[in-house]
Amino acid sequence: MNKKIVLLPGDGIGAEVIQSAQEVLHAIAEEYNHRFSFEIQDIGGAAVDQHGTPLPETTVSACQQADAVLLGAVGGPKWDDLPSQLRPERGLLGIRSALGLYANLRPIKGFSNLMHASPLKESVIKGSDLLIVRELTGGLYFGKPSERIDGGESVVDTLFYTRNEIERIVDKAFQCAQGRRKQLTSVDKANVLESSKLWREVVEEKKKDYPDVLVEHLLVDAAAMKLITNPTHFDVIVTENLFGDILSDEASVLTGSLGMLPSASLRDDGVGLYEPVHGSAPDIAGKGVANPTAMILSTAMMLRHSFGLEEEAQLVEQAVQTVLDNGYYTADIQQTVGRKVGTREMTALIVDYIKSESASHCIQSCYA
Repeated sequence: MNKKIVLLPGDGIGAEVIQSAQEVLHAIAEEYNHRFSFEIQDIGGAAVDQHGTPLPETTVSACQQADAVLLGAVGGPKWDDLPSQLRPERGLLGIRSALGLYANLRPIKGFSNLMHASPLKESVIKGSDLLIVRELTGGLYFGKPSERIDGGESVVDTLFYTRNEIERIVDKAFQCAQGRRKQLTSVDKANVLESSKLWREVVEEKKKDYPDVLVEHLLVDAAAMKLITNPTHFDVIVTENLFGDILSDEASVLTGSLGMLPSASLRDDGVGLYEPVHGSAPDIAGKGVANPTAMILSTAMMLRHSFGLEEEAQLVEQAVQTVLDNGYYTADIQQTVGRKVGTREMTALIVDYIKSESASHCIQSCYA
């Protein structure tokens, strides 16, 4: 298999974790006889510094011609005082929009030996395994007008959705639920917002097409509370852009660290952008202590969703799980037993497992 992957290191620790992802992909390519070509482009604050914009046209063009995109992280205090159109985060929003990536998938699954790192009781989070499906290109983040008015004394933000935008993300969520435990929770604010009333109407209409999926509606405030008090209740959650952004970050406490959470942003033809949920962490950039796990798990999602390489994706996930089970951890994880390692060593351990497990499988196949 030949695939072109655009790498967007971005800011802070982005370059370090992107390098980890690239090393994992080199190992997968070598072991499975694939060919992955890479092209590096700027985004976020680094792009502002180099090109005067958080999303250069060269970056957009390269991503539009790629089979998939890996993104490190964007943002940092260095650019906090810039006008809103120059903020690094505008690069992320812009590339999602330019590529038509309307569906964001964020799996939240705790690692058994890291449950102690969560601020929640182990009895509450044990067995948690959920997927948040977030609409990504509409809603409050993209509605117009969005500006200060009356000489800066007032502001307006516009929450805008079309029926088609809601239908396609709801369909995606139902399809995800069919491949899991067949339970879908739709989160809205239908007691207040007109957009949420339409959202709920669409879900009710669509559930007739997926009779095997059990559907419930929750208001966003109730959903937020239940995520913390009873996370095992959820299988697949579908919601609009703003609510999804907030709920997925809230759900990160189930794992004990944002450094463990991957994500995928997809469109219908399989092209996707894959990124860790964590931010750019400029305070630890260049120190070699960043946790590369979320980026590596995002790479596994790329192998699965964009390239259809399920066996390879499972091997990457198995490598991460095994390394953690063997007691290795990075500085972001509060742990008193095992061995703390840096970015490079954690990556090397995962790569070594991929190579050894692949070699073992080859030997077994040869003598079968």
